[in-house]
Amino acid sequence: MTQPQLNEFIPPPECPVFEPSWEEFADPFAYINKIRPIAEKTGICKVRPPPEWQPPFACDVDRLKFTPRIQRLNELEAQTRVKLNFLDQIAKFWELQGCTLKIPHVERKILDLYQLNKLVNEEGGFDAVCRERRWTKISVRLGFAPGKAIGSHLRAHYERILYPYNLFQTGDNQPRATLTNDTKDKEYTPHDLPQRQSVQPQETCSIARRAKRMRSERGCVKTEPGEVCENRPNLRRRMGTYVGKQEPVRMAITEVKREPIKHPTDYEETVLDKRPPSNKVDQYMCLVCGKGTAEDRLLLCDGCDDSYHIFCLIPPLHDVPKGDWRCPKCLAQECGKPPVAFGFEQASRSYTLQAFGDMADSFKSDYFNMPVHMVPTELVEKEFWRLVSTIEEDVTVEYGADIASKEFGSGFPLSNSHFEVSPEDEHYLSSGWNLNNMPVLDSSVLTHITADICGMKLPWLYVGMCFSSFCWHIEDHWSYSINYLHWGEPKTWYGAPGYAAEHLESVMKNLAPELFESQPDLLHQLVTIMNPNTLMNNGVPIYRTNQCAGEFVITFPRAYHSGFNQGFNFAEAVNFCTMDWMPIGRECVTHYRQLSRYCVFSHDEMVCNMAYKADTMDVELASAVQKEMTVMVQEEQRLREKINKMGVVQSLQVDYEVLPDEERQCCKCRTTCYLSGITCACSPGKMVCLYHPRDLCSCPHSNLTLHYKFTLDELYPMMASVKLRAESYKDWLCSVQDILENKGNKKRGLEELHSLVELAETRAFPQISLLDRLRKVVSEADKVAVMAQQLLNGKRQTRYRSGGGKSQNQNELTVEELRSFVRQFDNLPCNIRQAPLLKDLLTRVDDFQQRSQRLLSDESPGPLELQELLDVSLGLDVELPQLALLRERLEQARWLEAVQQASNRPESLCLDTMRRLIDQGVGLAPHSSVERAMARLQELLTVSEQWEERVLSLLEARPYHSIATLNAALQEVENIPAYLPNCLQLKDVITKAKKWLHEAEALQLGGRIPVLDSLAELLLRAESIPVRLDPLSRLEALVSDVQTWKESAAKTFLLKNSPFSLLEVLCPRCDVGAVHQKSRPKKAKEATQISKKSSTKLESLCDVERVLSESKDSASAMATLAEVRQREMEILLALRTSNESKLVPAENCCALSVCVCQKAPSGAMMQCELCRDVFHCGCVTTTADLGYGQAWLCPLCHRSRKPPLDKVLPLLASLQRIRVRLPEGDALRFLIERTVRWQHRVQQACTEGVLEKVSKMGRVGPGISSHLTQEINGSYFHTEHQSVPLEGLGPELEELMVEGFLLQVTLPETEQLYRYLLSKLAPLLSHSAPCENNTEQDQQSQRGSPHHNRNGVSSVKKETGNGPSKRTKRRKDSSDSQHSEKAKKCRKKKSKKSKVRSEETKRTCSPTHPVSDPAASDSEEDYSLCAAPWCREPEGDEVNWVQCDGSCNQWFHQVCVGLSAERAELEDYICISCTQPDYDGGE
Repeated sequence: MTQPQLNEFIPPPECPVFEPSWEEFADPFAYINKIRPIAEKTGICKVRPPPEWQPPFACDVDRLKFTPRIQRLNELEAQTRVKLNFLDQIAKFWELQGCTLKIPHVERKILDLYQLNKLVNEEGGFDAVCRERRWTKISVRLGFAPGKAIGSHLRAHYERILYPYNLFQTGDNQPRATLTNDTKDKEYTPHDLPQRQSVQPQETCSIARRAKRMRSERGCVKTEPGEVCENRPNLRRRMGTYVGKQEPVRMAITEVKREPIKHPTDYEETVLDKRPPSNKVDQYMCLVCGKGTAEDRLLLCDGCDDSYHIFCLIPPLHDVPKGDWRCPKCLAQECGKPPVAFGFEQASRSYTLQAFGDMADSFKSDYFNMPVHMVPTELVEKEFWRLVSTIEEDVTVEYGADIASKEFGSGFPLSNSHFEVSPEDEHYLSSGWNLNNMPVLDSSVLTHITADICGMKLPWLYVGMCFSSFCWHIEDHWSYSINYLHWGEPKTWYGAPGYAAEHLESVMKNLAPELFESQPDLLHQLVTIMNPNTLMNNGVPIYRTNQCAGEFVITFPRAYHSGFNQGFNFAEAVNFCTMDWMPIGRECVTHYRQLSRYCVFSHDEMVCNMAYKADTMDVELASAVQKEMTVMVQEEQRLREKINKMGVVQSLQVDYEVLPDEERQCCKCRTTCYLSGITCACSPGKMVCLYHPRDLCSCPHSNLTLHYKFTLDELYPMMASVKLRAESYKDWLCSVQDILENKGNKKRGLEELHSLVELAETRAFPQISLLDRLRKVVSEADKVAVMAQQLLNGKRQTRYRSGGGKSQNQNELTVEELRSFVRQFDNLPCNIRQAPLLKDLLTRVDDFQQRSQRLLSDESPGPLELQELLDVSLGLDVELPQLALLRERLEQARWLEAVQQASNRPESLCLDTMRRLIDQGVGLAPHSSVERAMARLQELLTVSEQWEERVLSLLEARPYHSIATLNAALQEVENIPAYLPNCLQLKDVITKAKKWLHEAEALQLGGRIPVLDSLAELLLRAESIPVRLDPLSRLEALVSDVQTWKESAAKTFLLKNSPFSLLEVLCPRCDVGAVHQKSRPKKAKEATQISKKSSTKLESLCDVERVLSESKDSASAMATLAEVRQREMEILLALRTSNESKLVPAENCCALSVCVCQKAPSGAMMQCELCRDVFHCGCVTTTADLGYGQAWLCPLCHRSRKPPLDKVLPLLASLQRIRVRLPEGDALRFLIERTVRWQHRVQQACTEGVLEKVSKMGRVGPGISSHLTQEINGSYFHTEHQSVPLEGLGPELEELMVEGFLLQVTLPETEQLYRYLLSKLAPLLSHSAPCENNTEQDQQSQRGSPHHNRNGVSSVKKETGNGPSKRTKRRKDSSDSQHSEKAKKCRKKKSKKSKVRSEETKRTCSPTHPVSDPAASDSEEDYSLCAAPWCREPEGDEVNWVQCDGSCNQWFHQVCVGLSAERAELEDYICISCTQPDYDGGE
């Protein structure tokens, strides 16, 4: 018969799987604390690191050699192990009876003897079941189908196999003790579980904490090999080829049996019927009958050597049993032994990692008959739980568990290891997920444990194979654990949450009480497993997961977990404890105390070590430590008070850190003492905790001694420091909570929130979610504050101040956003100082919008108001939709204002301005006011342009338009309100023209003679006046006549290349005394003297010219010239005296300089007759034929041609006809008047006999040599020409002669007077007759130059004596003159408008000398009285006269006034006396 099929395994639900980001993965404990609320509900969880997190495998593979543990799968499961233990007891019972146990088959399944025995006992025992016939019910409960009479078979098997054992257990006698086996029964080989636990795990670590929990409290046993009755192969289920064999099969296992040490002798197996006779046979007697008979039936016990007859035994034996036999006494003793603790035995060989991997892969591929990587994890899981639940198949695997990483190296890289870490992998050395770092991180409390604890602070390595498993357990001190699978096939995990730990324990105790009766801490030994389905069926929440390579599995405090490996893999695990574990850890110590279980470390010692570092402790940890310290100190105080009441008075302070854990363990509960302990002198080396003071010894309590680490006074400050650290955090926490939850009526300031954040950072407060919220709130508040500040101070402002620029910032807040932004202030848990200002900003924005609405609704808002409103918007860093429209309206208003201003100032409204305004208006947004202004402006521009063109054409017209035409156009233009340059020019032209005409008319009013400068100015101004001016042609003709006259006068007076101007020649000299200065051009002289115009002194020609031009009439001009003449005479006479005095030998003439070269006189010299200065003959030009009686003048005194008077008088007459005043004309008139006056003076001098006085003076005085040689300073010079000496002249004659030389007109009187004076004062000293000389001189005079008349006094007399011939000559000259006048008249007809008149016909005859006889003159018929002062007394057959048409009615010779007969007939003649009433012709 086969065993009923077990239910198929149902996988539990999956535990949570977490995949942290890189940011979350950076801090392991922070992330674990984050997922703890979820993960601790399932007890276990899986964490997948980021894909890039792949630490290198750093384990020293070559050095790694380990001895694995042997695991028989069906011995791991609790219920299966109970069955196996029961079967071992039955087998041992029958073995001691000399029989072999064979398990029967029922319905082709192995009969479950344990369950059958359990059900029969539950039904009241064998007798009761038989009596009440309950075997059918039992068969059904065992899983057999009803109606097949299975009950009878079960009764027979029970009665045959189990009933004798139960009778033996109860001590009842059995009528017949025989074990008959069916041929189909399967022989049972005892597992001998207790005897295979002698081999203990190796203690490879300095502190092997799990070795302690592996030890049992049993005595020492010895082992010996047992005999294997039958060899059979291991029951192995092959996939697809499995065939269940009926013959007995057992695994080849070395059996070990245990015997007490007190039995040192081994007895060989004895068969009574085959023993040879011995001489000691009498010593063996049956202990039942007391006889030694029937020795062949006498059995010797292999245990105690007692002898029993086989027929005396109860029950009696038919034959001598084979093998060992135990008497009833030894049988009861052997079967009554308590079971020993179950544990794993070590394998007989060690493996390298490669060898173990080869074995593991080979096992899995052989077992499943497929490659290892192709076996599904679900199949392996179901097969595993099938194998652990069956007693038919014994599958053994090996597991390399609890390998110390300290000896062989961790799988993670370490800083000081043989493994060379590449630079890109160096960050794994310090990673918190490196299991070497995790237990000692700052957030782990295990870092405060000084000792290195293998498995807790130092990782353990695990090398697994298929089906190798780890049983249900919780971590030491109920700590966290973390497992990382470096590589290999998955590891399947099962876990229960921490809150279900006691439930799981109770379920396992209920389902396998036999195991816990002998082993109360069974679950702490990691040797028992139970099907998760069984636990789940009993209400225990179970979760599972498959841990793949590169994944972490984390177990939480007191979370039971178990599992198995899917195949060959390598994992690493370690414990860690966070602050939330501390209360759980203290609860665990209490639990250990109840179980009398060793502690791995002292919890109180860890707490005190943390209290030492209170100042730098994490605040959350300080809060947890404070609670622990409070509980610890209160409990210690309570216990010490209890000890004190017991009478323990002795105390001693001890440093427990230096004691090993074994010497400071409580001998009762095995708790490690730290704060205090009790010792007694009677029991050295023993100590109890304060919970068990009475369990140490029986001595009086006064003999006991309290050993303590700290006094209570030392504990309280430690607790206070931790409390201070924790409460500072609590206060901070309360403040933050109050702020974030808006508790209280008054909000805190943002600065206070900043201080709280800063306090959290400086004091290293934990990075809890509350701090994150605070930071977030502060960050949001800062952003709000910064944005508010930017809005307030306009840092984000990018508009142009002109108001027309567009905003460049596209991220401005809208008004609604600002309003919402302001509303956020109320939602913030704090106050910011910008809030009132920003609310004010919102108020200003609302006001701006209201003002904007009002202005935009206005038809024509003012630009100032718009600009002011836009300026207000500059301080509002908010998106204002009205801005664009306001800018448009501002541009419109500014344009309208500009148009209005331009219209109000038409004088500045030019065409360009109108065009510019129109161009600007075109670019404006449309508006009715703009359109109206544009229409008006366009109309004005059109009219203005038309008139500008029309006026321009009027001004540019040739010939010029009349002033009436232009004035009419101006009348129309004046009504245009614009600045029109051409029209203004027209107006200016008309104004100038009117002014010009007025001035032109004023010149002709009142018979005034205009001044040439006024005419020239008028003509110059007329050139710039584009108007037809009627008087212009007449004025131009006048000026042309003046210019012609000036040219004629210049030709008459000026020498060729003369340096003097016409005015200089005609005016009296102003530069007398400057004989030693070089003559300068006229322009240079005028430029030099232009600065002296304002001076009233007539010191230069410029002054004279200026005064003449400014004079109102001819009389003032004549007075000015008379003043100049007077000054000329005075200076010249003084100069003559000075120059003459230089040549006197008596004087000191050491610095004498003469001539134009300003050097001393030497050699031949010439003396000027006028200035009396001497000149070197080589420096000046002299006439070679200059003879006696001819006066020589120097270059400065000889200024003009000195034309004869008859050539000069026509010039004055022609100038009078022109009727224009000019300085040269005034000077010419003054020159003629001066000449006439001089002639009268000469006549007067002759009449008064002044000349005869000169001759008398000359005869009386000493003779004067004409060619005088002188010596001055040793230098000799002589004069080449005779001069009139000054010594014989009187002042009157000298002045008369000087003025005659100054006259720029050639007069016979001048030469006659000079010759006369020279002959009288300096007669020629020669031997020839004077008559001859005179004759020669006359001839030379007739051939001489026209500039000097050389006729002397004798010629005058001769002319007087020959009068008739002279008159004839005059007539001839007159006819010649008439012929000349006719010729001139013909020329005048040809060119009527000519400005230049022809020169008068040359006249050879000169006026009669005034010295001639007046009687002869009066008797002359041809002479009549001419009113001209300068009458030329013409002669001839016909003398033409003209009468003045003015007021005087006087008669004038036409020749004397420069008129021709034709002109006199055609034109009126007005004499100079009538044109200039102030003129005086007399002297």
